[in-house]
Amino acid sequence: MIESTETPKRTEALLDAYKAKDEVETVLDPKAIDKSTLDKLPTPTGYRILVLPFAGPKKTKGGLWLSDTTQETIQMTTVCGLVLKMGDLCYHDKDKFPKGPWCKLNEWIIFSRYAGSRFKIDGGEVRVLNDDEVISTISDPNDILHHY
Repeated sequence: MIESTETPKRTEALLDAYKAKDEVETVLDPKAIDKSTLDKLPTPTGYRILVLPFAGPKKTKGGLWLSDTTQETIQMTTVCGLVLKMGDLCYHDKDKFPKGPWCKLNEWIIFSRYAGSRFKIDGGEVRVLNDDEVISTISDPNDILHHY
């Protein structure tokens, strides 16, 4: 179990840029950032969703600091993420989504470990998921146990 809510610097940078632009409330504390980081985020097309994977804290409950490699592994293997952007066709198929969208911008979601395409940009890793790959929404990614 992790006590601290600190995140790796690159992920903080992306979250902070996103928060500064869209005035989004997240469970993570904001830090200073270069605004150009947000401009580098790709815009998903069609029915795709851009997600920032949850990176978790830097420090364990016992007080051990996690290495950058460990933090990157956690972010790569996580199943939680923050919805940053949505394509213009997300959840428009009324036959497939009769009750409406499964998630919205700025929500934390859970997805399959191998879902979507993941890639790194300056500032950290992001994923692009299909709109039907969202498994559920959650209020706080710290409530989900992550592999350390």
